[in-house]
Amino acid sequence: MDITEFQKRGKEMVDYIADYFKQLEKRPVYPDVEPGYLRPLIPDSAPQEPENFEDVLKDFERIIMPGVTHWHSPYFFAYFPTVGSFPALLADILSGGIGCLSFSWAASPACTELETVMLDWLGKMLNLPEEFLAGRDGEGGGVIQGSASEATLVTLLAARTKMIRRVQSENPELTEADVMSRLVAYASDQAHSSVEKAGSIGGVKIKTIPSNDKFAVCGSALKKVLHEDRAAGLIPFFFCATLGTTPCCSFDRLLELGPICNKENIWMHVDAAYAGSAFICPEFRYLLNGVEFADSFNFNPHKWLLINAECSALWVKKRSDLTSAFKVDPLYLQHCHQESGLVTDYRHWQIPLTRRFRSLKMWFVFRMYGIKGLQEHIRKASNQLNEALLKSINEARKIHLVPCHLREKFVLRFAICSRTVESVHVQFAWKHISKLATDLLKEC
Repeated sequence: MDITEFQKRGKEMVDYIADYFKQLEKRPVYPDVEPGYLRPLIPDSAPQEPENFEDVLKDFERIIMPGVTHWHSPYFFAYFPTVGSFPALLADILSGGIGCLSFSWAASPACTELETVMLDWLGKMLNLPEEFLAGRDGEGGGVIQGSASEATLVTLLAARTKMIRRVQSENPELTEADVMSRLVAYASDQAHSSVEKAGSIGGVKIKTIPSNDKFAVCGSALKKVLHEDRAAGLIPFFFCATLGTTPCCSFDRLLELGPICNKENIWMHVDAAYAGSAFICPEFRYLLNGVEFADSFNFNPHKWLLINAECSALWVKKRSDLTSAFKVDPLYLQHCHQESGLVTDYRHWQIPLTRRFRSLKMWFVFRMYGIKGLQEHIRKASNQLNEALLKSINEARKIHLVPCHLREKFVLRFAICSRTVESVHVQFAWKHISKLATDLLKEC
């Protein structure tokens, strides 16, 4: 394929994707195939001679699409949201076209510096404490990881290294193996399975803290386990708090847990992969209170913030905690600016070496939606829609509601008023409201 054909096929591909989105609702959300369906449909080995684009695209529709689960379908309600956007898609095309790999500042200065600034932009949207921002001379900063699983692993390994060095400085007779055998990390019994996997990779014990009747970990539960483990000669070093657990979106009590971790010299990592996007809305920011006690904070813009995967944002208060744990600096990766204090080499902030220009899609989305547009996406139901729904409800005269304002939000109130109200009446009202709301959304 030469550049002329690329231009032609590129336009066709954009059209194909656009048509896919237009017709997505008509496709079955879950594929009707059995394991192993694909192998009989394609050759056993790659072709010796080149094939043309038309045949490849036809086979994509014939062979691949029948086995695709359509995560962007309006009927997809499994796992977690992966809400991309057209600006992010376009930025991904640009990133792939440029093809730079920003493992160091010298490998692509713009790629590195834009990521630093975008993580500061996003941190300010969340109203993160200043310590988490890079700024012009801050000690903290943000980095894009591929997933929240990577962020948990990276922070656990950094915390492990930090604790081993601390214990050995106080007890020089202890070997690294001695300390490792006593290290223990903690997470809620509702935490994501990636925390357990991080412990397995890191070679440390992981203990679960029992959650309360709201499926949240409270301070007393953590304190009890810490007391028992210290008495047994173990060394607590890491606690992963969750804001928005996978099973039920519960929130661990950071304001109780944070001071305990700080007092006990335990690294507190906050995993808000699922719910974190909501914190850009001031009315939800209170759910993040207590993050000031954390050493690291992570959430996934690629879940809910209109940015395509992979984009998992991780902030640390002290970036030296990461770089001191992961820095391996062979001559062929060194450059003349790396000791200047003015640049970031993200290869020291992560497990892999190479990394794509992922901050481009953040830049595109933040600029083309603006903070207000992103907040509207999180809130989804606008005041205008709620007002139209109330008008429709009251004009139908089957039930009667009145509204209220909660700060700037137009809210429909539903109050149980009559002595004779039974469950059947509430169910009737809900079905009626649901039908009118569905009809209204179809008109939008």
